[in-house]
Amino acid sequence: MLVLITYDVDTKTSDGCKRLRKVAKQCVNYGQRVQNSVFECNLDAAKCREVKAILEDLIDKKKDSLRFYYLGNHYKNKVEHIGANPGFDVTDTLIV
Repeated sequence: MLVLITYDVDTKTSDGCKRLRKVAKQCVNYGQRVQNSVFECNLDAAKCREVKAILEDLIDKKKDSLRFYYLGNHYKNKVEHIGANPGFDVTDTLIV
């Protein structure tokens, strides 16, 4: 299923900057960055629980926030992109 993960990390302190880098690094491991703090991730239920638990452990729940949008398997008609950098289909094969 396609899951949109968004986050807002308070970066007023050096600890906040460290948390931001850690959260972003984990999100890169699970999906494609589509905007600065927004990732599209194609995950099964187990991977979704895994990344959610990892991210919850990284953030400061009094200062930071996470949002998960569960778009499901039939998401293509729910996502519209306008402008530069359309990205790629997260379900297609990626050749590196």
